[in-house]
Amino acid sequence: MTITLTGVDGASRQLTDEAVEALRAGLRGSLLDRPLDPEQEPRPAWNPMHDGRAALTARCSGTADVVDAVRFAREHGLLVAVRGGGHSVSGLSTVSDGLLIDLSAMNGVQVDPLRRLAHVQGGALWGDVDRETQVIGLATPGGVVSDTGVAGLTLGGGYGWLRRRYGLSSDNLVEAQVVCADGTVRTASADSEPDLFWALRGGGGNFGVVTSFTFRLHPVGPIVAFAAPFYPLEDLRQILEGWRDYTATAPDDVTSVVLTITFPAVPGMPEVIHDRRVAIVGGVYAGDPDRGAEVLAPLRELATPLFDMSGPTPFTAVQSGFDAFFPRQTLRSYWKSQYLDSLSDEAIAAIDAAAQDRPAPITLVNTFHMGGALSAVDPESTAFAQRQPPYMVSIDGMWTDPDQDRSIVSWVRSRWDEVRKHGTGAVYLNFTGLDDEPVRAGTDTAFGRNLLRLGQVKAQYDPTNLFQVNNNVTPAS
Repeated sequence: MTITLTGVDGASRQLTDEAVEALRAGLRGSLLDRPLDPEQEPRPAWNPMHDGRAALTARCSGTADVVDAVRFAREHGLLVAVRGGGHSVSGLSTVSDGLLIDLSAMNGVQVDPLRRLAHVQGGALWGDVDRETQVIGLATPGGVVSDTGVAGLTLGGGYGWLRRRYGLSSDNLVEAQVVCADGTVRTASADSEPDLFWALRGGGGNFGVVTSFTFRLHPVGPIVAFAAPFYPLEDLRQILEGWRDYTATAPDDVTSVVLTITFPAVPGMPEVIHDRRVAIVGGVYAGDPDRGAEVLAPLRELATPLFDMSGPTPFTAVQSGFDAFFPRQTLRSYWKSQYLDSLSDEAIAAIDAAAQDRPAPITLVNTFHMGGALSAVDPESTAFAQRQPPYMVSIDGMWTDPDQDRSIVSWVRSRWDEVRKHGTGAVYLNFTGLDDEPVRAGTDTAFGRNLLRLGQVKAQYDPTNLFQVNNNVTPAS
């Protein structure tokens, strides 16, 4: 008997039962040799638009299992994808008829309070990290949804509520354990495999499977000052103009965003915002909560709020506060992002037009304030190059009806085209959806001058491009 899989070159591969059984026998975890429905997965992919089902799934229990799976893929020339948190908007944690390396069982977090370090396995979610670090009032910059995977967010850069004070998730990475394409285990840090360490911080999953991350921790929480006024969406232009003035002088301790949504009728929330089109101005102060309340106060006065849930808030609650907007395997999603050098009146008009015209209630149009610690890092000191623009806009197409796929994807592209007229042309790769444009166009704009060096590191650690189900970098010739 044989099993058919997709090869790394796109051609079919025939594997014997004996070969598959040899891999299964060596794993401490499990090997599934049939395509699985999402409901059978311990951690299904977040975006149901990308439902590619692997022919083989290696559910790894540790680094040794990952080594075996990578060597097996290399030996047989298989197309391989890696699933950490599985939260890729563009479906990069799925593979059709190939080999899926599933790290969901590897979700341990160990905190060293004296050295202020967190050792995090490659399958952990940010909620796992926050749970352990906040017990002792420490944190590292993570995502804004607790269900997001540590690995994907970090390897792509990693924006969160602490970005202006402490930088990207990848900026706080001090060491990584990586299973490379040849099956060897390497430790990447400033002192060991420095080129690999440089590339991992923003270069995506191009260079191997990261089985362990070590992050620098900072004193944050457990209570932080949090701003969350809900304004009528009709006032968005006024809100963005006032927010632009506020962000021009906001201290680096403040990280804020303007999010637009039709807020669902959530039990326990005031009826005045049920099914109401709103602009939510979110803000976090990474410092003394009392001082933070004063500094964040202007965010609560940009218009007349419909409802205001600002106040001292557990940092873990802030980190999970948007979870309900991003349920796993529920929302079909196609996102596009754009950096802006300024928030001009014309840019505000384009953002407002998109927000007022959203084709589905849960579709979001968001404007992020960047700068601070992000821009203090040289764009070429890590693979993540987009550090100078002070703003980013993300158009997050999200809906539930498959019949709307084509129309909403088209809408996202058209509105993004209007915002791009006022932007830098560069994108954030974690906030992109696969489309009919060449993927290379996105990596070119995201990586800029760093793309050349990334190609050289790729050639060193993965010369045959075994790891290509990602925002792929071509090995330099």
